[in-house]
Amino acid sequence: MLRVEFHCHTNASKDSLTTPAELVDTCRAKSIDRVIVTDHNSIRGALQAQEIDKKRVIIGEEIMTTKGEILAAFVQEEIPAGLAPEETIARLRDQQAFISVSHPYDHYRSGHWDEANLLAIIPLVDAIETYNARCFNKRCNQLAEAFARQHSLASTVGSDAHAAFELGNATLLLPNFIDSDSLRAVIRQGQAQVALAPFWVHFFSRYAVWKKAKSKRETSN
Repeated sequence: MLRVEFHCHTNASKDSLTTPAELVDTCRAKSIDRVIVTDHNSIRGALQAQEIDKKRVIIGEEIMTTKGEILAAFVQEEIPAGLAPEETIARLRDQQAFISVSHPYDHYRSGHWDEANLLAIIPLVDAIETYNARCFNKRCNQLAEAFARQHSLASTVGSDAHAAFELGNATLLLPNFIDSDSLRAVIRQGQAQVALAPFWVHFFSRYAVWKKAKSKRETSN
């Protein structure tokens, strides 16, 4: 069985300072066998991490659509933000990517989904994220899990780590897989190992945004 992290960020995301090397080192130390690096609207950090550890790192992306965020694995070409969900999903399908949906019921975040929009895309996706370790309110995850159960959807879970120490807060144990097709074949066998992150981890994200903005201002002066 492989311990898989489905959702995490590097400094290619605007709200993380974790370098690809730090991410890989932490996954190795925590015995995370596969890590899907899902930066916001970018695959740059994932590509850099995969150069360090080709077997462990899977290229992913968290993509902001006009309705909510999509979470993808085995991404070959970066998908831009701001497309309609159907267009985003079509482009991912063209790449044979595995498609999930980020924290669909977390209304504290801009990437959440209204249920009507979520219902419209569920025939087009492989899974939804039923547990996100960064949700403020455990009710958000409970609603996602209930929705998945009601519609017979497969589940992914993820730490949504923006700081390296968060990696592994929410992982799935899965049989071996090597690509998106074999991941689809085993995803329903996943055994979740999850724990909510403390609320203060969000300060790391805000600090990262502030620090990058400060650095940009200093460079431009």
